[in-house]
Amino acid sequence: MMPRLIGAVGGMLLIAPWLALAQDTALQVPRSVDADSGFSIHCTASGRASLYIIGPSQVLKRDIDGGGTVSFAPGALHNAGHYLVVLKADSSVDKGELDVVAANKPSELSFFARPSRLPVGLHNGITGAVYVFDAYNNLITVPAPVSFELSNPSGAEQTHVVETRDGAAFAEMDSTQQQGVDKFVARVGGVSSTRVVDQVPGDPCGIKMTAHPSGQQIRLETEPLRDCSGNAVPDGTIVTFTETYGGAETTVDVPLKRGIAQVDVPAHSGAMLSAASGVVLGNQIRWEEKPF
Repeated sequence: MMPRLIGAVGGMLLIAPWLALAQDTALQVPRSVDADSGFSIHCTASGRASLYIIGPSQVLKRDIDGGGTVSFAPGALHNAGHYLVVLKADSSVDKGELDVVAANKPSELSFFARPSRLPVGLHNGITGAVYVFDAYNNLITVPAPVSFELSNPSGAEQTHVVETRDGAAFAEMDSTQQQGVDKFVARVGGVSSTRVVDQVPGDPCGIKMTAHPSGQQIRLETEPLRDCSGNAVPDGTIVTFTETYGGAETTVDVPLKRGIAQVDVPAHSGAMLSAASGVVLGNQIRWEEKPF
């Protein structure tokens, strides 16, 4: 460090005293430190001095006498970020810089799975997102493989392995063909996190309806409704029955009960009868005086 000229008196140059003494102080600072690693800083100073390390959410101070090597235990600096190192003596200041980076050992996963409930058999219907942290809650940005595993009680299983990028990994999974609660696991090394995904039956694959007399009316009744994977459509699903006669149309919404829906409608010879659930249409029946 070159001394700084601050003026002249009687033809003599004056030098700032602390800048002149700064030549007698020095720091040897590591360029980067892992959050879970110990490290040392070598200082040379004239007399007593204080060493400060200043960074995000942390300030460390060590008093030294005559310089030497100052050692710091693993985890002493655990918040990842950029740090300023200052060695301050009675009349001198020296500065250095170091970066603390996340420990390259996963300790915790932040795992998001969406949605928590969806129909069976949807391509890329489930999304998983993982963020990888070390033991000090620093995001680990070094690439690491993440295994996404989706399984259901029947034993069906899907596995996708994705490498993290900037500490995050994403995957899309197909919902399985069987209703039930699936287990969705994200795994990095020996660390894992689990979410559950409730898979419910999809829309009815088809609707088959029958019609027969019921007193002075017609009773319409569906066969048990199932989705295209064979799962029973849940009770409460709405089936819409429609009767068209003489240019007028009458509709009745009926929830499934024990897998079927039924309703009584007026008996009109020549009426057209149909059933639907959502966008799924069932068969049509033309009612005659003497039903077939």
